[in-house]
Amino acid sequence: MIARPYNVLFLCTGNSARSIIAEAVLTRLGQGRFKAHSAGSMPTGQVHPFAVELLQNLDHDVSGLRSKSWDEFAEPGAPELDFVFTVCDNAANEICPVWPGQPISAHWGLPDPAAVAGTEAVKRQAFADTYRMFNNRISVFTSLPLQSLDRTRLQSRLKDIGA
Repeated sequence: MIARPYNVLFLCTGNSARSIIAEAVLTRLGQGRFKAHSAGSMPTGQVHPFAVELLQNLDHDVSGLRSKSWDEFAEPGAPELDFVFTVCDNAANEICPVWPGQPISAHWGLPDPAAVAGTEAVKRQAFADTYRMFNNRISVFTSLPLQSLDRTRLQSRLKDIGA
């Protein structure tokens, strides 16, 4: 039995929208059972303004959110990861750093809301859709009986959540 919160890393390429939104959602839904993190293989260095606006409008604390490299989580002293979720196809196909502790991983890809063209209303709707989809997936994830599932069964359930 784990005596600390589960450390979860959401990975994307730019770490500016999808992985940031997932981090914020899990921080809220995890209720202390999970510690959410996000990172990118090629971080943009800033959180997308529409992601910040959406999260603030939904009363998320955005003060600690920042775009960062996944290298931070492979360094000595980094949190021991229990789960790693890729949330974009590029990150899923990249060779990730070696994570200490062999975390369970799954691909939960979603379209990039930052890539949506159109009016500001259309773009904001894309961010809202991303939030809704992650809220649904993460709600299922946080309700799993993690202590009673073996690694193989848990891996299968996490893959199903992302499908």
